[in-house]
Amino acid sequence: TVSPAGRAIRRRRRFDSSPKLRDASVCVLDVERLTARTVAAAVLLRVAQKGAFAAAALESELGAAAQLESRDRALATEIVYGTLRTMGFLESRIEKFSSRPLDRVDPKVRAHLAAAAYQIYFLTRVPKFAAVNEAVDAVSGSHGAKVGGFANAVLRKIAADAEKDPVVFGDAMTASAPAWLREALARSLGGDDAAKAFIASAAEPTDVGICVYDASKRDEWISRLAATSPDATFRVGEFSPHAIRAKNAGRPQDLEGFGSGALSIQEEGSQLVALSLGATSGDVVLDACAGRGNKTALLAYEVGASGAVDAADSHPKKLERLVIELQRAHFKPRETFAVDWTLGLGDVSERAYDRALIDAPCSGTGTIRRRPEIFARRTESDLPALATLQSAILARAAQAVRPGGVLVYAVCSVLVDECENVVAAFLEKNPSFISAPFSSSLVSKIAEGASMLRLLPAAHGTEGYFLASFRARR
Repeated sequence: TVSPAGRAIRRRRRFDSSPKLRDASVCVLDVERLTARTVAAAVLLRVAQKGAFAAAALESELGAAAQLESRDRALATEIVYGTLRTMGFLESRIEKFSSRPLDRVDPKVRAHLAAAAYQIYFLTRVPKFAAVNEAVDAVSGSHGAKVGGFANAVLRKIAADAEKDPVVFGDAMTASAPAWLREALARSLGGDDAAKAFIASAAEPTDVGICVYDASKRDEWISRLAATSPDATFRVGEFSPHAIRAKNAGRPQDLEGFGSGALSIQEEGSQLVALSLGATSGDVVLDACAGRGNKTALLAYEVGASGAVDAADSHPKKLERLVIELQRAHFKPRETFAVDWTLGLGDVSERAYDRALIDAPCSGTGTIRRRPEIFARRTESDLPALATLQSAILARAAQAVRPGGVLVYAVCSVLVDECENVVAAFLEKNPSFISAPFSSSLVSKIAEGASMLRLLPAAHGTEGYFLASFRARR
């Protein structure tokens, strides 16, 4: 039995009468599974409705659409990230040309409209009619011919608008950033122009970051990766001796060597955060907010067999995953501690560590190149609560550092509320610590003699990070 929506789609797409196409509803489902545009719309829907991270949702949807060719997978990825980066602008245009308020449009329809609008405005290599037709077909298949007609009317007006008044992608990104975030970036980076430049930098495609634990074998690994992935390019990192930057490499987990434990996926800025601690052979180190252990593993390599790394986090499940990941890389934390730093030290001993790294929970505004969904995920009201949490973690974890030891505070944010303001409050309330130049010679090359460092995409080619170095008084 064919539904009215199915008949409408059959007429539009001129399905033939072969057995495979007799059930129009099955055809529509097959189309949604197999096209780049419908995969992208499914990811956008998960981000909007379930608060999913785009990278995880995209990997899941592409995994379910294994039949897609590599160029279609790349197109789906581009649509997802481009749409999220310009969502505010796109939805303002959709609402302008819609016969109903945007909040009365079904979320799935909105996802298809946004994905199609992105292609119409910014993907010049994609014919506008192709973006319109496929979105209309998908909407008609899931919501019927009437809603499909609504989508068709909106997208044709958008296509005419794009033809008449082309839009610069960077301007659309800036317009899509919430006003509070633009103001916070201007306050933190030195004015409106700097804020716009930071937002625009998120339009640049990011390389995949690979960490080679044994830095002496980095060139060897680049040769091996290039030989087995001829369509990709691999180059050394800008700063970290462990970093390889990969482009057009597909899923990094599928690359040569990822089953050996010699490599991990880690963005170069994240590597610099771990290396900023200046840990060396024999040190006893605390990774106070270890998460799933990327930085823990690199610290374990740095301290070697004669040293030790303990990992703490407030989420026990993450610590379980950390142990598995470190075992895969042939490392093992000495201890793991499930600790809520806002309540106390838990089982972590006072003054026991030569060095401690606090990579605190934050707004993530420094990572908008990889996580453009942050535009919608964060609000201005998040900042005071985050700053309170960061200050509490910093103050408590600092008690684990021995006299004369080193403490590094880091966030993947560039906002002064989570950076300099937290540092100033900590120093005011904790006279046993002083600001001190980074003990890492690597970081000293980037900012000689500095005790604070802000990494920026335009300046360093990394995500945005803030780091501050302290030393416990003897």
